[in-house]
Amino acid sequence: MHRSPISYDRIVELVEPESTVLDLGCGNGELLQRLRLERSAHGRGVEIEESLIRECIANGISVFQGNLDEGLQDYESQTYDYVILNQTLQVVHQPIVLLREMIRVGRRVIVGFPNFAFVQNRMQLTVGGRMPKNSTLPYEWYDTPNIHLCTYRDFHQLCRREHIVVLRQICMNGRWRIPAGLRNLLAVDVYFLLSGRHTNGITTTTTGG
Repeated sequence: MHRSPISYDRIVELVEPESTVLDLGCGNGELLQRLRLERSAHGRGVEIEESLIRECIANGISVFQGNLDEGLQDYESQTYDYVILNQTLQVVHQPIVLLREMIRVGRRVIVGFPNFAFVQNRMQLTVGGRMPKNSTLPYEWYDTPNIHLCTYRDFHQLCRREHIVVLRQICMNGRWRIPAGLRNLLAVDVYFLLSGRHTNGITTTTTGG
């Protein structure tokens, strides 16, 4: 899965100091380490791979082994300030179910994923007639872990349908922030800060995007 220090920078930016954090698919715990050091956050991770769990433990990160496709039934509602899912939404089997559970467990939710509508992906499909393969999507179609790729617009539509509030969005192409109007075309990675508190409609802001 595509993770980089740049993506961590954007997530750290979205987390308030001294918050409680649950990082789903936390990998080796690098993001949780940064949140602890830079935001004085109190974090726990969920990871399925034993080798990565051992790295977390070696680095003093609290981590639980778990399969995200089984949901978050072991976690009580509104127990964390932030629930984070970074570059993992596209690899789970039931992304809507997981997103609903994240909204239930966290007061705020941060989701980061690759934007499949990025212009390079469009060109590879349109001109080359093949599934995109590049630095953002480095796998062949037959061995990719990505099973539910989506676009910036797709995710917005999903939030609207689920009555999830978009509090903030950051759309990036490397180190460049993409302005409104060009995000679905030029953003490589997108990050959403979400809340499920309001159920009578969606409020969207573009601050920081």
